Amino acid sequence: MESLALSNHFLIAMPNMADPMFARSLVYLCEHGEHGAMGIIINKPSGIAMVQLFEQIDLPLPDDEHRADTVYFGGPVQPDRGFVLHMPSANWQSSLVINEHIALTTSKDVLIAVSEGQRPTNLLISLGYAGWTAGQLEDEIANNGWLTVSAQPDIIFKLPYEERYDAAMSLLGFDPTTLSTDIGHA
Repeated sequence: MESLALSNHFLIAMPNMADPMFARSLVYLCEHGEHGAMGIIINKPSGIAMVQLFEQIDLPLPDDEHRADTVYFGGPVQPDRGFVLHMPSANWQSSLVINEHIALTTSKDVLIAVSEGQRPTNLLISLGYAGWTAGQLEDEIANNGWLTVSAQPDIIFKLPYEERYDAAMSLLGFDPTTLSTDIGHA
C-alpha cells in the first residue's frame, strides 16, 4: 500500500468528530508511513505548567517568562512520557527529524538544555502522543474523520493554543462546516 506521506502536515479533526479526546483537535503529524503514523496534539493543554513538569523530573527551570508555559496533552499513547517538538532541529540523543527545521525529541538532554537556559528557539512540550497502526489513519481520513493540510510552524509555535485549530482550518481555504459528513461516491 502506498503511503500518503503526511509527515509535517496538520490533521484537523472534522467538526463532527465524536471522540471527545480528539474533538476540535489539531494534530501535528511527525511520522507517517507504511507502519502507521504518530503525531502530537498541539492545542489541548494538559493542565500542567512547564515549571511543574521540571520540578517533577528534578530539573531547575530558569526564572524566565517560560515557567508558566503550557505542557500539552499530546495524545493517549504513553501519557506519562514527555515529547518535545522544537525548532531548530538540533542534535539531541533521541530525535526524529521531521524536516530541516522541526524535530521531535524524547530524550531528557533537551530538557536539561532548557533547564540550563539553552532552550531551542521554539518548543512545545507534550505528555503522550497520538498513534495510528498501519492503514488506520488512512481509513479515518477516508471516513471523513480528519482533514489534512501542510503544517505551518507559526501556528505551532507562535499562536496561543486556543487559536491554532481555527488557524489551521483557515489554511484550507473553505468553510469545513459546510462539508457533508456522509460517505458516498459521485
